[in-house]
Amino acid sequence: MSVVWGALAGGFVGTIALTTGLRVAQETGRTRMDLPLLIGTAFSANRSRAVVIGYAVHFLNGLLFSLGYAAVFLAVGHEGPAFGAGLGLAHGLVSGGPLVNVLLPVVHPRMGTPWTDAEETPLLEPPGFLLTNYGRHTAVVTLVLHVVYGTIVGWFAAGL
Repeated sequence: MSVVWGALAGGFVGTIALTTGLRVAQETGRTRMDLPLLIGTAFSANRSRAVVIGYAVHFLNGLLFSLGYAAVFLAVGHEGPAFGAGLGLAHGLVSGGPLVNVLLPVVHPRMGTPWTDAEETPLLEPPGFLLTNYGRHTAVVTLVLHVVYGTIVGWFAAGL
């Protein structure tokens, strides 16, 4: 059970690291993606409220994903920073690829799609292939930060 508690603690710290890294990347012009806004606008059209909701949902997701990592650690009987980094790489590839490019524009009520016409005014543009609509460095930044998240979760789960 210590693997689960460690993974949860790592998920909390890892989510702080990932979120901070994304904010720094946004502030330094590496990406235009505002993940809390992106998540929160699925729940509210009010931008201020959406950001608060987005941060809460993002942190909840960070904890839920850490439980998924813990399940994998327990299933294979191994945990640690390197294994966590590998899971983070897979997590980042799915998050930055099919999840946001295929699923998100379909289910997000305020995100434009390639078929949005001039009479509709979406609040957000779709992420595009490998998140390129949010800046050409967005995919790399997102992938690296998911590897950092996974490394932290694996590190905490191993009790290091």
